[in-house]
Amino acid sequence: MCAVSRRSRLELAGAEDASGDRSEALVRMLYREFGGALFGHVLHLTGNDRQWAEDVVQETLVRAWRNADRLDREPGMLRAWLYTVARRIVIDGRRSHSARPKEVDPAPLEAMPIPDGSEKSLSAMVVADALQGLSPEHREALAETYLRDRTVNEAAAVLGVPPGTVKSRVYYALRALRQQLRDGE
Repeated sequence: MCAVSRRSRLELAGAEDASGDRSEALVRMLYREFGGALFGHVLHLTGNDRQWAEDVVQETLVRAWRNADRLDREPGMLRAWLYTVARRIVIDGRRSHSARPKEVDPAPLEAMPIPDGSEKSLSAMVVADALQGLSPEHREALAETYLRDRTVNEAAAVLGVPPGTVKSRVYYALRALRQQLRDGE
């Protein structure tokens, strides 16, 4: 337990600060005499959360300031009062945290990429432009095999040409398409 000197007891009993306010002088004395031990105790209660412990100590001293006229000026009683108030503040904090839904840190959400169709749309436009540079026969062969997902035999039946012709047109169409896309870069 923290031993408070005779001088401190006298200051606690009737000290006034320069503005004549006894409650502010009391809070200063409480902080000077009990602040370190109170912080250590609260730090333990908060699970070593320094920021929360500092907030609890500050709130405890604010409550002491508000109740300065009703406090028992005996040092042992003051210490007990401060520790009890701090413990209740921590308990209230834990209850309020468990009653509310968990807060979500917005930082990961801000860093998360938002998919947009701009890249896909741009690629489709570039390919569509390159397709316009092909002969109509080559475009038809690619449209039937790639866009309509038909086999070579099905595409040959639709186009009315032999399967070997469809294979040849697809090969040369892809080669020309690749060349146009390279030249367009």
